[in-house]
This record gives sequence, C-alpha cells and structure tokens, in this order.
Amino acid sequence: MKMTFTKTAIAAAASLGMAFTAANAEHHASMKKDIVDTAVAAGQFETLAAALGAADLVDTLKGDGPFTVFAPTDAAFAKLPAGTVESLLKPENKAKLTAILTYHVVPGKVMAADVVKLSEAKTVNGAKVSISAKGGAVMINKATVTTADVKASNGVIHIIDTVLLPPSK
Repeated sequence: MKMTFTKTAIAAAASLGMAFTAANAEHHASMKKDIVDTAVAAGQFETLAAALGAADLVDTLKGDGPFTVFAPTDAAFAKLPAGTVESLLKPENKAKLTAILTYHVVPGKVMAADVVKLSEAKTVNGAKVSISAKGGAVMINKATVTTADVKASNGVIHIIDTVLLPPSK
C-alpha cells in the first residue's frame, strides 16, 4: 500500500512538473512573437493587420522596438462610419492611414503601471495622446483600454475599444 501511494505521488508530481513545463514553454513561445504576430494570433485584429499591411508598417512593428501599441480591435474599427476602413485601405489614402496607425504607437515599452502615471504620451506620429485613469479604467483619448500589458518580444500591446484619430493639422 505504501509503495502504491509513493508511485502515485511520484506520477502526480511528474505530471505537475510536465504541466508547469508546458505552461512555461507556451509562455516563452508567446514571448518570441513580435507585436504583429501576437496581434494576429489573438484573432481580433484582422482589420488592424490589414491596415498595417496597406500602410507598409508590418516590417516596422516586427522590428526591434521596443514599441507600445494601443491596438484597436475589429469591433473598434467597426464603430467607424460605414466605408471609412475601405476608403483608408486604398493606395491613394496610404499617408492618411499611416498617420492614423502611427498615432497608435508610442516609442518604448510602457506597461500599464507606467501608463497610469502619465497624462499624455507622444506617439510615433508626432502628436500626443491624452491618458487618464477614471474609476479603474484607463483612457487613451476617448478609447478605453480593455486589456493591458499583452507582452510581445519587441514591446507591449494595450487593447483599446475605439480607433484613435490624430488631431487635424
């Protein structure tokens, strides 16, 4: 009886060890994904991925970084007026699309704990976004951060519920 318990305990410990090893391997595998691959794997950023491709920004966001990306979901893009996304994806609107997308990127890796200490941040676009924390929610302009600190090998993604539009010049 004691021998059976010992074998069972060893087997349980071994399987737990394998579970932790699998979890660690999965975590390390996700850390090898850059911002673009991490967003694509999430399955809720098809519009963002298409826009990055149309603006020729995929290679940039696959680069070394680090970058902080405020990533609007497909649902966020769907809130734009009808035809807006289709219009922005046209080659003749590449400059406008690039301006919008680079307004979602801040140089450096800014984690949620750091974001809440800021009132604004300068984007790659050159314009600033306002940052506020209200009632436990973090706002980037009028967008709510729905998920913070999605880590990638070259930075961090904060998922937002609204597309950020840069101020008109």
